[in-house]
Amino acid sequence: MTVFLVEDDQVLSLILSRMIKKMNYEVIGNAVSGSEAIIKITDLRPDLIIMDISLKDNIDGITVAENIVGIYSPHIIYVTGNSDSKNHNRAQKIGYHQYLIKPVSFIELKSSFSELNGSSN
Repeated sequence: MTVFLVEDDQVLSLILSRMIKKMNYEVIGNAVSGSEAIIKITDLRPDLIIMDISLKDNIDGITVAENIVGIYSPHIIYVTGNSDSKNHNRAQKIGYHQYLIKPVSFIELKSSFSELNGSSN
């Protein structure tokens, strides 16, 4: 399974990348803004996107997902520091695999990946 990270916090992006690699998955790219994410994801078409909701530009992670889902159907795990119901409801309309609140632990992330694979990787 290939994974793409959309996270504007470089430290958190590095931490998530290390967690994903520790589970033996391939991180094929990352983006810090919504516009950058749409371009790279459309080109790379990863199996799974770890998506922050709040990003550096005026395109949030949910809007990125709306654009991507119109092109193909990746799995999406949202990570957010703000669990507001408006964003959660918007995300539900698009669909997602998990909606995790920061800070994300290794166990939470591993559990999310295991559910995707139907096993305990």
